[in-house]
Amino acid sequence: MSDTSDTPKSHGRLTIRPSLKPRDLLEEPRLVKGAFTAKIITLFPEAFPGTLGLSLTGKALDFGLWQLETIDLRQFGEGKHRNVDDTPAGGGAGMVLRPDVVDAAFRHARVGTPVDRARWPVIYLSPRGAPFTQATARRLAQAEGLTLLCGRFEGVDQRVLDHHQVEEISLGDFVLTGGEIAAQAILDATVRLIPGVLGNAASTEEESFSDGLLEHPQYTRPAVWEGQEIPPVLQSGNHGEIAKWRRARSEELTRQRRPDLWEKRGR
Repeated sequence: MSDTSDTPKSHGRLTIRPSLKPRDLLEEPRLVKGAFTAKIITLFPEAFPGTLGLSLTGKALDFGLWQLETIDLRQFGEGKHRNVDDTPAGGGAGMVLRPDVVDAAFRHARVGTPVDRARWPVIYLSPRGAPFTQATARRLAQAEGLTLLCGRFEGVDQRVLDHHQVEEISLGDFVLTGGEIAAQAILDATVRLIPGVLGNAASTEEESFSDGLLEHPQYTRPAVWEGQEIPPVLQSGNHGEIAKWRRARSEELTRQRRPDLWEKRGR
């Protein structure tokens, strides 16, 4: 396994690749040197980019601020039918992804990536994993890229997860059919924190969970709708009072709706 250089990553330099073949610059996405790269190991590569190809994340993908590579797990399957799973040891319902198959996919994905897991996390999306939070998204956005394994069936052989030092992450206390939806959610939360994706860095500083609080209520025109008015302080032009009001509402909402978050702030 080879490591990359320790040169800091950059999200702002375009890679130029010489070619004798004319290119359609309107259709081909730009390549930004050092751009954050997401490698997705999945049985359903056609599920991507999905919603990640829309709106701001889609524009950032087209512009080359981040890159997406899908790796079809089936190509590493065994035998004529490319089997990727087998029955669970000890008995039980369902099937389990084989360690040799997943290992081959991991080895393929790690080519050219750093060994250091802080620089390149390798993640298995699993309901038994650590809860995904905004702090996790910030940590992942600071990496050079990541590899996500989308689980299926009853799970993955534990040996291959241990061997590759795979981190397990969960979206919450529920079970999905597979990890593809979870992968898109995690990437959306992460990619939007990459410099230049949202355009306005301040927007990520004021939203929910940025400082351990839920976001304050938002309002826009018209000033009166269905008999309800925008709170007068928001139309006062007094930025100091507006900031106080927003902070108070954030604290109130957090106490009411997420007492667990409020309790953590008091520790």
